Amino acid sequence: MASFRLPGHNLDDVSNDVRIEEEESSSDGEDDTWEDWVSDSLAKQPCRSLFDDTVLPSAVEALEYDKKSHGFDLNEAYSRLALDTHQRIRLVNWIRKEKPSAADVKNITGKEGFLQVDQYLIPAIDDDPLLQLQSDDWSDDEEVAQSSERPSDLPSALKKIRALENALHKAQQDLVDYRGFVGDRLNLTGLAEALREPSASSSTHVGAPLRDDDSHYFQSYGENEIHAVMIQDKVRTATYASFILTTPELFKDAVVLDVGCGTGILSLFAARAGAKRVFAVDASDIAEKAEKIVKANGFDHIIKVIRGKVESIELPDDIKQVDIIISEWMGYALLYESMLDSVLHARDRFLKPDGVLAPSQTKMMFGLCDAAEIYKERVAFWGDIYGFDLTDMATDVYEDSIVDIVSPESMVSDPCVVKDLYIKDIATRQLDFSSSFKLVSTTERKTKIHAFVLYFDTFFAETGKPVPDDARAHIVREGDPILAEVWQLGGRRHITRRMSSGEYIKPYEPKTVSFTTGPQSVPTHWKQTLFLLREPILADEGTVVQGIFKCRKSDDNSRELDVEIHYSVKASGEDDQPSDVIVQTFKVR
Repeated sequence: MASFRLPGHNLDDVSNDVRIEEEESSSDGEDDTWEDWVSDSLAKQPCRSLFDDTVLPSAVEALEYDKKSHGFDLNEAYSRLALDTHQRIRLVNWIRKEKPSAADVKNITGKEGFLQVDQYLIPAIDDDPLLQLQSDDWSDDEEVAQSSERPSDLPSALKKIRALENALHKAQQDLVDYRGFVGDRLNLTGLAEALREPSASSSTHVGAPLRDDDSHYFQSYGENEIHAVMIQDKVRTATYASFILTTPELFKDAVVLDVGCGTGILSLFAARAGAKRVFAVDASDIAEKAEKIVKANGFDHIIKVIRGKVESIELPDDIKQVDIIISEWMGYALLYESMLDSVLHARDRFLKPDGVLAPSQTKMMFGLCDAAEIYKERVAFWGDIYGFDLTDMATDVYEDSIVDIVSPESMVSDPCVVKDLYIKDIATRQLDFSSSFKLVSTTERKTKIHAFVLYFDTFFAETGKPVPDDARAHIVREGDPILAEVWQLGGRRHITRRMSSGEYIKPYEPKTVSFTTGPQSVPTHWKQTLFLLREPILADEGTVVQGIFKCRKSDDNSRELDVEIHYSVKASGEDDQPSDVIVQTFKVR
């Protein structure tokens, strides 16, 4: 995690109370005003422009530069939007992080979701002078905000002193509130205490981040229960088994790398399919059990379990490259947990240029869902509890995504692809993305649409090449042969049936296997991810909902996701105008 400091403070001072020291008047008899003190302090801090990389000598000059060069007045925006202290901080940090144009910022109305999102209270730049600078209307007291003249008599002097004391008290309280919030979010007090403890090393470098997202992640995969859930997911495990065990032409004598091997089940499939060597890598405690499982099944001469992160391990016996990488890396909403990053690292380090990844491609599917049952369970339920209104309990449901199963009948549009991930070529930086979407309601009667729904389709191509754009993932239904036949294959190697001498021999067709986590299929442990709407969409057949879907790793935890959905609604009539754009933000965690 990047280092963090409260504006104008060092980490060593985080746990100290805010202290304001009184100083003697200077020998020349001049008394500095509050405004003079702030101006002098900020005048010594270089400040970067909000919209380019130009660095100005001070915050005041940076604001003036932005007015002249970009036509944007930050103080004017504060006043126009009537932003409170925290919203002003969010605005500055949002501009720093998201890098919108000045024209886009000038169109902000004050109702945008990011002005309420806590992640934008965390400074984008350490000791950002703009976060410390008072705007022209920061104080409600006109005399404090505007008067720079010295009082001419004792009553006016006392009046100004009281006004300055009020302003100082408010500034102190804002800083304490802000520090308390950030301290809770980032555990800065714990860090300050850790920095004070004597270290066995003479180095001043802090080796461990404030929050180690990996430690919790790997620890969770050391438990039996999570692996039982995954293996019992027949759609998931049977599809992997079907692909591996029925493509001996691919796996025979191959060197295979299993990233995040868990119990080692995929490595066992690969060994049974004829692989020459299999390297099963996992950083959690489950690796110890995987090693015992491999030995118990008589494959320890083929499968080598390696305990560690794939980013830091080396393959044994001077092996530098592998023929195949297998991994079950998918999380909720596909990218939750960020395990794909590790697979891409393994691809770049170990996969041969003509090597194959399994799976080879995934697609994030996005659609409209009435989600009536989910709405009743999560929101409407609180409206009448023994005659009392507890609807405030439902407010958080609009901030976090919901992982649940919805029925096929609840889908009220055909899905569209918001992200197509061809694993052979995609780069890590492309996993933060924005994608436009257009969804057309298929409901036959007026319906309230309570949610967007996200799921993913997964493809295994023997050639490793992209599937056609119109390829549809296999929908597994109850009684599907894949759920039964694969277990027979698990007990013996797949043998291709021998043709009779008079039988026409068809040319070999490379195999492609797939599955979907959508509502039409037998439910998987991934279920579906729902984004509940604060204002339901009233739709009938032909209603168009279009907008932009944004997804990125969370700043708070790199394995969580921040999703932002911008959308407008247009009735089925051609002449109807779309509604105003609505923006909602969600956490996937």
